[in-house]
Amino acid sequence: MIIAIDGTLASGKGTIATRIAAYYSLPHMDTGRLYRATGVAAMRAGVPLDDAKGLAELASTLDPGIYEEADLRTAEAGAAASKVAAIPEVRAALLELQRTFAQQPTGAVLDGRDIGTVVCPDADVKLWVDADTEVRAERRHRELAAAGDPITIEELIRQLHERDERDRSRKDAPMKMAADAVLIDTTHLTIDAAVEKARATVEAVMTRQE
Repeated sequence: MIIAIDGTLASGKGTIATRIAAYYSLPHMDTGRLYRATGVAAMRAGVPLDDAKGLAELASTLDPGIYEEADLRTAEAGAAASKVAAIPEVRAALLELQRTFAQQPTGAVLDGRDIGTVVCPDADVKLWVDADTEVRAERRHRELAAAGDPITIEELIRQLHERDERDRSRKDAPMKMAADAVLIDTTHLTIDAAVEKARATVEAVMTRQE
């Protein structure tokens, strides 16, 4: 079974994906981590974030396992990820890696922004996770503050609006909800309640497939 979980930054999709993968004993890929790693690799190598050829070369040889999670979760890494993700050559370089991961015999859970629309359009389950921008900013602020990365709520709201617009308007694989995806709005949900909604959706699909 392939489960595609898409949505906006700080909506809770990553946590939902992690828990769903653990519940069903499925391998999990956070595809956003690939773009963050590419962005961090570019900054470390001095490759400009608009150098399509240079970024594609980095992405094609990327080893995301060598990057510390703390380095990939900074506001700077997130901003870089959004910029490199808008480059078609980078997306093409990382697409096959994602599809190969999804096609494991056991199936897989992948979360990102274009899993249900581009990476795995035939996924068994498609979820779209979202929340109000202000709520997402508050969640991201707590996460960054805990990591010692100071930034104001106001700046985060501005960054989220900017990133959402960039992700939605890019020509290649724009962020959007798949027509057959199930929406989970986490604005007023606890993470446990959101995970339960996701699990109920998966269970309903499994029942239909029996």
